[in-house]
Amino acid sequence: MSGAVQPRVNLEHSTVLLIDDNPKSLDMLSSIFHGFGVKEQIKCESAAAATEIVKRRTIDLILVDCSMPDMDGYDFTRWLRRETPAPVRYTPVIMLTGHAATSGVQKSRDCGASFVIAKPLTPNVLLKRIMWLGADEREFVECDSYVGPDRRVRNFGPPLGMSGRRSGDLSTHVGVASEANMDQSDIDMLMKPRRVAL
Repeated sequence: MSGAVQPRVNLEHSTVLLIDDNPKSLDMLSSIFHGFGVKEQIKCESAAAATEIVKRRTIDLILVDCSMPDMDGYDFTRWLRRETPAPVRYTPVIMLTGHAATSGVQKSRDCGASFVIAKPLTPNVLLKRIMWLGADEREFVECDSYVGPDRRVRNFGPPLGMSGRRSGDLSTHVGVASEANMDQSDIDMLMKPRRVAL
């Protein structure tokens, strides 16, 4: 066992809305959040019922399944981002999908989801994404064609000290300089046009 200290997250005072038309999936999600210390969980078996809850309750985090009859997770997230007032529209949304195809991930991103997690999910992956949300510095974009967190997540990378999801993820934190700064005269020389002999 390594001696590294795992960061502690206290979700005791958070209210989480869980939306999935599969009762077994809802119960599994609920037990995971119970393990995270979340005392106030609201479970909905339809996105339509969840819209009524969002209108009258303050929610800190929403987990919604992508594939549901009638109103699916994409429609719900699009509704949340476009039809609700601030600060409700800024509520973090994690979408759950059984098919992590690139097209589905892009569709989730384009409707305004904060993150997408493929099923079957593990408590460890879910907790990491919640921690990412806590350290998320992306701007919230509101324009005619899109409302939600900045979709250019590859440009931001993982929060400091957390590993990326993909091998190419880079952190936004530059770190300590590895060389001394250049003198202004050296910078000026780089900028001057030079005559090239052909």
